[in-house]
Amino acid sequence: MNIKTSHLTITTFSLDMAQSVYENSQDDDIRRFVPDEVYDSVEEAREVIEFLMSRYESADGPFVYPVITNDSGKNIGYVQLCKLELEEEGNWEIGYHIAKNFTGKGFATEAVKVFLPAISKKLNIKEVYGICLAENTASVRVLEKCGFTKIYQGPGNYQGKEEQIIKTIWKNYN
Repeated sequence: MNIKTSHLTITTFSLDMAQSVYENSQDDDIRRFVPDEVYDSVEEAREVIEFLMSRYESADGPFVYPVITNDSGKNIGYVQLCKLELEEEGNWEIGYHIAKNFTGKGFATEAVKVFLPAISKKLNIKEVYGICLAENTASVRVLEKCGFTKIYQGPGNYQGKEEQIIKTIWKNYN
């Protein structure tokens, strides 16, 4: 995958990104909203990257790609598509995270908007879910801006705990 916009590039991981992946995993937002993606060391981040790289040619992912700024060349986060756990086959969920120092600048929205058509074409899928904590207003807004429609709000399983969630869906009509 290699998607380039005027502000960012979505590409494949390489092992030399371990330091930036580790650093991006340390911010407060990722600890709060996706604690299973916080790494204890650069080596742990490198092991995760190796696994993610091994999944690029699989049929069931996860498909995780770093987001790089075009102006600085810095890895500022990721965008991903994963199969939903405990759901029937064929249901996919979008995920994304932009490091705290780069939030509020439209990077997440831009990344999701260009990633969805490309990954849905690659995998020949027509629907993608977006699930986040109801309190994560920034993520809810990204999903809205990217054409997701809310289909549920209330209690649900999130990161292994019962939380107030919002579940949305994006449909590919092409």
